[in-house]
Amino acid sequence: MLSFCPNCGNMLHVEEGAQCHRFACVTCPYIFNITQRFSWRTYPQMKVLDDVLGGAAAWENVDSTEERCPRCAHPRAYFMQIQTRSADEPMTTFYKCCNYECGHRWRD
Repeated sequence: MLSFCPNCGNMLHVEEGAQCHRFACVTCPYIFNITQRFSWRTYPQMKVLDDVLGGAAAWENVDSTEERCPRCAHPRAYFMQIQTRSADEPMTTFYKCCNYECGHRWRD
């Protein structure tokens, strides 16, 4: 597919000609008639995201506290504190339910 003029290197523009559409250069007299239909699709690749909290390994050596789970009402939850904002802001506390069947996560 042509997108730049082979004579002067400027970008070609699509315009409607007498019999068909064509690519035309705005600075020189170059014209290329479009004789067939063409199209293409480009699908962007999704960026692989890192788990900010460290994944499942981050919950291996954490302490538990008396915090009631909002989903199953279990009386204990694991917790960890991480500085997620600037240094003058308080730390964010993340909780995970101690009930293995629930495993609900929330933050305070």
